[in-house]
Amino acid sequence: MARLADDRYGKSAVRVFKLERGDGRHTVRDLTVDIELTGDFAAVHTAGDNRGLPATDTMRNVAYAIAADGPLDSLPRYAARLVEHFRELERVTGASVEVREHPWARLGDAAFERGHGGTRVHRCADGAHGGGIEDLLVLRSAGSGFSGFERDRFTTLPETEDRIVATIVTADWDHDGTPDESAWGAVRETLLAAFHDAPSPSVQFTLHRMGEAVLDAHADVARIRLVLPNVHHLPFDVSRFGLDDRGEVFQPTTEPFGRIEATLER
Repeated sequence: MARLADDRYGKSAVRVFKLERGDGRHTVRDLTVDIELTGDFAAVHTAGDNRGLPATDTMRNVAYAIAADGPLDSLPRYAARLVEHFRELERVTGASVEVREHPWARLGDAAFERGHGGTRVHRCADGAHGGGIEDLLVLRSAGSGFSGFERDRFTTLPETEDRIVATIVTADWDHDGTPDESAWGAVRETLLAAFHDAPSPSVQFTLHRMGEAVLDAHADVARIRLVLPNVHHLPFDVSRFGLDDRGEVFQPTTEPFGRIEATLER
């Protein structure tokens, strides 16, 4: 006998792009929405009874409809409206929405380029809000080293007090209450400032400094989790080509890579 221990379902990767043409100066919001529901749906699995089951196609349509219904000027409010809509359905007991924003930089009143500086993430699950950032590529070309670490007969990495450190920051954090629309940008700026405002003896130290800075500066953030992969930049010896090697040329590598992860909370 098999027992259905857990089930959930939803619609993933719903691409929502909204263009608002206000007074000739356009505004765009480019989103990817993931929706996940839990509820009294055991009979769908065990008996093939689909009564009361919202179709995932309907979930997609709701994401577009709510985006169209008024200004899309706050991701927290947008995510909360989606959750509220699905929680009103009879058999739904839990609703979780994750929204990723893909930034565009303005070139003019009606022209844009795909912005750089991290993908915005906002989560809302049954009234609890969380923020996040993905694909935030940052680099330090000075003020970073790595020395004093454990050595044995397998260790070949030289110690250094001057190296390039690059990482692709992934972070997620929990808010106490509903954050303002400006909260995500403020946390991002805190992370960026803390990445380079002090000497770094290790990526671990820098990660901790970034998380600590967010908790210090943003009273409504209860916890933050950071993942910082080490995007290695290996010195490339050009002297083999008869050139003067001034230590200016590096080879970025994608794998293997170090992965540093930690959670800080109050």
